[in-house]
Amino acid sequence: MQPDDSRPMKVLILYYSFSAQTSGLVHRFGAGLEAQGVHLVCERIQPLAPRHFPIGTVPATLLMMFTTFLRRRIAIQPLPPSCWERYDLIVLAGPTWSYNPSGPVLSLLDRDGARLFAGQQVLPLISCRGYWRMHWLSLRWQLEHLGATVVNKMVFAHPCTEPWRTIGVFLKLAGRVPERSKWLGRYYPRYGHSREQQEEAFAFGTAIGRSLQRGNSLADLTLVSERTGSDDS
Repeated sequence: MQPDDSRPMKVLILYYSFSAQTSGLVHRFGAGLEAQGVHLVCERIQPLAPRHFPIGTVPATLLMMFTTFLRRRIAIQPLPPSCWERYDLIVLAGPTWSYNPSGPVLSLLDRDGARLFAGQQVLPLISCRGYWRMHWLSLRWQLEHLGATVVNKMVFAHPCTEPWRTIGVFLKLAGRVPERSKWLGRYYPRYGHSREQQEEAFAFGTAIGRSLQRGNSLADLTLVSERTGSDDS
C-alpha cells in the first residue's frame, strides 16, 4: 500500500466492549493513531438488548461461559453510515469469550462481514483473560473467508498469572470483588488490563500510524503486549 500525500490515512476502529477493558485499550490506541495524523473513526458495536457487567451470580456466569463456548450469537444494532466508507485500515476489537470472539462480534461477521471487510486491510485487537490463540485463529479464518486481508494481530491479556487470573475473572463476572480479598488480593491485585498495557496500546497506535503514513507493511510490527504471559501463546 502506497500512501497518498494528498490526504491523511483513514482508520476505522470497530469494537465491542463488555466490561470496559477493550474500550480502554481502544481509546489509548486511537490516541496513538491520531498523534501520527491519522483520520480516525471509532464506532462501538451495540447489542440490541443491553448487557450489564458484572453478570452478578455464579449460575448466570456459568451459563454465559457455556453458551459463549458454543459461539452463541448476540444480535446487534445496525452499524452507523460511517462504517461503510472505504478505509486504509479497519481495526476489529473485542474480548475473548470462552476461547472465541464475543457474541456481538460473531453477529457482525455473520450479518455485515462480506460487505464490510471484503477488500479491506483488517487488524484484529484482542482483549482477553489469557488464552487467545483459538480466538485469533478463528477470527483470522473468518475474515479471510470474507475477503479481508488480515495484516497482523494485536493482543492484550490480563497481566496476572494463573490460576489467580481465571479465579479472579470468574469471581468478578459473578459480582464479587476478588481484588479486595485479603487473601486473593495478594495474587490478584486488580481486574483487567494495567495502565502499562494501555500505554502499550498508545505505542502500538503510534507505530501503526507511522507505518501507514510511510506505506510500510504492518506485518513487520510486534503488537502482542509484553505483559501477555507465556501460557497465552
